[in-house]
Amino acid sequence: MRLLILLLSLAVPMRASAAPGPFQPIEPRLPTPSASRLGSGHPGPAYWQQRADYELDVSLDEEERRISGRARITYYNRSPHALPYLWLQLDNNIFSRDSDAARSAVAPDMNHISYETLAARLLGESFDGTLKLDSVTSGGQPVAHRVVKTLMRVDPAQPVPPQGQYQLEIRWHYTVNDATVLRARTGYEAFDDGHVIFEIAHWYPRMAVYSELRGWHNDQFLGGGEFSLEFGDFLLRVTVPSDHVVAATGILQNPEEVLSSAERARLASAQTSTAPMYIVTPAEAAAKCKSPEPPGRTKTWVFRARNVRDVAWASSRKFIWDALGVKASPQEERTVLAMSFYPNEAEPLWNSYSTRAIAHTLDVYGRHTFPYPYPVAISVNGPVGGMEYPMISFNAPRPKEDGTYYGKADKGSPWRHSKYGLISVIIHEIGHNWFPMIVNSDERRWTWMDEGLNTFLQFLAEQEWEEDYPSRRGFAEDIVEYMQSRRQVPIMTTSESLIQFGNNAYAKPATALNVLRETVLGREIFDDAFRRYAQAWRFRRPLPGDFFRIMEDASGIDLDWFWNGWFYSTDHVDIAVGTIREWSLDSRDPRRDKLARRRERDAKGANATQLGNANSIRLVQRIESLKDFYSTYDPLDVTSGDLDAYEKLLEELDDDEKALLETRGHFYTVDFYNRGGLVMPIIVEVRYEGGDTEILRLPAHIWRYSPRSVTKLIVSEKPIVGLTVDPLRETADVDTSNNHWPAQVEKSRFELFKEKEETSPMKKAREAAKEDEEETSSENGAPKASTRKRGTPSLDEVRE
Repeated sequence: MRLLILLLSLAVPMRASAAPGPFQPIEPRLPTPSASRLGSGHPGPAYWQQRADYELDVSLDEEERRISGRARITYYNRSPHALPYLWLQLDNNIFSRDSDAARSAVAPDMNHISYETLAARLLGESFDGTLKLDSVTSGGQPVAHRVVKTLMRVDPAQPVPPQGQYQLEIRWHYTVNDATVLRARTGYEAFDDGHVIFEIAHWYPRMAVYSELRGWHNDQFLGGGEFSLEFGDFLLRVTVPSDHVVAATGILQNPEEVLSSAERARLASAQTSTAPMYIVTPAEAAAKCKSPEPPGRTKTWVFRARNVRDVAWASSRKFIWDALGVKASPQEERTVLAMSFYPNEAEPLWNSYSTRAIAHTLDVYGRHTFPYPYPVAISVNGPVGGMEYPMISFNAPRPKEDGTYYGKADKGSPWRHSKYGLISVIIHEIGHNWFPMIVNSDERRWTWMDEGLNTFLQFLAEQEWEEDYPSRRGFAEDIVEYMQSRRQVPIMTTSESLIQFGNNAYAKPATALNVLRETVLGREIFDDAFRRYAQAWRFRRPLPGDFFRIMEDASGIDLDWFWNGWFYSTDHVDIAVGTIREWSLDSRDPRRDKLARRRERDAKGANATQLGNANSIRLVQRIESLKDFYSTYDPLDVTSGDLDAYEKLLEELDDDEKALLETRGHFYTVDFYNRGGLVMPIIVEVRYEGGDTEILRLPAHIWRYSPRSVTKLIVSEKPIVGLTVDPLRETADVDTSNNHWPAQVEKSRFELFKEKEETSPMKKAREAAKEDEEETSSENGAPKASTRKRGTPSLDEVRE
């Protein structure tokens, strides 16, 4: 039986707040709407963005670990402005000893420095991976240019006019970093058998973004904030040793020249297979490593990619290659080829899960946003732990040397299997094709717009993989420890100033979106609004305000309080239940009301003083003359005057008012306190006498007059015997000890240890540092050796 319940807010708040409240509009924080960006969050009729097409030739010298390249760039100025100079990104210059990333790196903890960290620091001091320019020309003539650390400014002879274009040719070379020591988004890994996997990214001069609000996006690359790029068409020619297999952004254009007839046949069959098929088998990959072709022989692999913002590639003779055709969506006949490239050292884990994880990602992300638009989706195993580029991603988890992939046996450890690390990192990196490779946000400024949104969708995909999937990020209760920590900054902080990078840019925004979906909007409303955002900004460049606005515009629900609290503050959720009072409605009939009060008085009993004086002889007992009517009068006796007053009252009331006096039920006022500062809906489970329960969902606007405390009136048919705030653990409430009425015993556990065991503060500090290091090196859920995404040469551990 659903109990009839009436909920009313008391008109007078318990305590007023003098400071601007959490319900203040966020419009002053956002760019003013214009014909380019509408107040609804959608791109306007005057929206424009630049474009750059590339023809890239690159050669890999395996022995020297060297890249040589030539880029022919056609830049299209679609802005209404003449451009006197152009900016390009030379992000590989982060490997210069003079880069801002190297010079601004702070010292590691010298009391507890690992072999790995020291090796990286020493290598960072000696290694020079700077992109060295051989020539910069246009129309065959040298062009004035200036390198500014990780950027280059090119000065054309004449400004590039509106709707004009400019052609540029650049030749360069550089030395590739050892990514197992100098961790980064790019690099090589050398194996004991002498062979190498190359994963090559941010390897060519790339046009920086020019936009209507910021002009040139020419922030230096410091390692944390990633890349902001323009869309274009790419023709890529990669020349590598002849026995190498190359994976790259785009469609292979010359399979007849680089693949055997058997490999071409297998690739064609994979398009319609129901399970991943080997294109290059484990035995074939092993045979090439056992008997490599003589040095000096090369092949050129040609790829073409349309409407992408970047290209990356990987090359090795160690690669096994499998593929599976996946329908782009239920409504389309188009097939996407999901492919994985990995060495025998990655087996049996990769063959079992990599390509299947790609296919699963295409399905889940496509349903929540838009169908995957590209023809291939690739996962490559190598030294880069987890990094994404259009159509291709680099992912590192591998099984142990004995072929097993179990970690800790304890089921309570969420990453007890590198299996789940692999599945999650592939979901995450393939998912980045949507954010930011298509919904093209500025990663160098707003990391959360790609990492946070993507981690949220990763969580949805993980939960669709299997029941009780051990997701690290997404559940509200898993963010509690971070939310109450002191070392944090708001989500709306630029990338290079973030503290606890993984928690801030990944976990907190992902959790916030899950809370918004499950608790605030509901799945149907949220999913519709989120899908509209993704579709409105596909192949365009949204800003944070566009996301905030379109989520409100499409949902029809005021969410300013949510953005203020979750994205612009470091407040946390801590809603406490306070005093609960039961009220009785007087019927105004003295016969009933005075009887009820008499029973209440009798039930209360005598107090301590009255009990102590019970046997005392009072003055009126000794002197009879002092007694009169009032000496024995009981104010709860019904008098004729009481009855007369009641009859007179009834004459003044109409029938509806008389009916209200007959209301039966239980009236309760409950005090709720917002101790964490972040306003949220109050979700409270009410337990009634007899065992019935009901969950009440009070919207966040209950706090609008008094953000720190509020009182609710509950009228129920049955007596209330208990209350629990956030019973389903959906709001990230940091302190559950104050969530119950009556209060409950908080249960915990403790361990015994022998006195000889070290328990010093230094040991505790080392253990805490180790935990922090493990967390910062596993942003996307993969094992430590494979997940660092912010590859500064100096390995600045302190940022996280």
